[in-house]
This record gives sequence, C-alpha cells and structure tokens, in this order.
Amino acid sequence: MQKIRLNDEVIVTAGKDKGKKSTVKSLNFKKNTAIVDGVNMIKKSVKPSQESPEGGFVEMEKGIHISNIAVVSPKTGAATRVRIEDKNGKKVRVATKCGSELK
Repeated sequence: MQKIRLNDEVIVTAGKDKGKKSTVKSLNFKKNTAIVDGVNMIKKSVKPSQESPEGGFVEMEKGIHISNIAVVSPKTGAATRVRIEDKNGKKVRVATKCGSELK
C-alpha cells in the first residue's frame, strides 16, 4: 500500500514552491515523482502543429520528488506523515499527527 495516492491533498515541504497546498494529479513510482496541481511550473517551447498553429511557450507542471511533499492532516491542516495500520483485516492509512483515517 502506498502512502501517497492520487487526489490526496499535499503540501510542498522543500523547493521554490515551499508551503503550497494542492492535490496530486499523477504519480511515477519508478522515478519517485509526483505531479502536483499548480506546483513546479515550467515553460516549454512548442512547435507549431494543428492543435496549436502558432506554437510558442506552454506553461505546464513538472514532477516533484515524493520526499519534498507531505500529506495534509484532515483535522489540523498541517503536514503529517502517514502510517499503515491493520483494522478489521484491512490495511488503512492513518495520519500520524492527529490519528485520523485517510480516505
């Protein structure tokens, strides 16, 4: 079971976007990166094509290392670590800071 999942609300703990809260759009566990909505924005040059006949620069998100983000605690709203507990034979993610279950 993974500690960070899609659509989790996370906070950036390091880098140029430190302190921003947003949701996880995609995960890449081979590279240990996550694409977080509105975080680590870059400008990429695009050649003219049928979709964008003018070309130019497109602003998009780039992956951020998983160690630089933390899950937001549902009760306190602060960054927390996640532990995995066994409840009634099922594994459940639990926020360590407040002890509440994560969806």
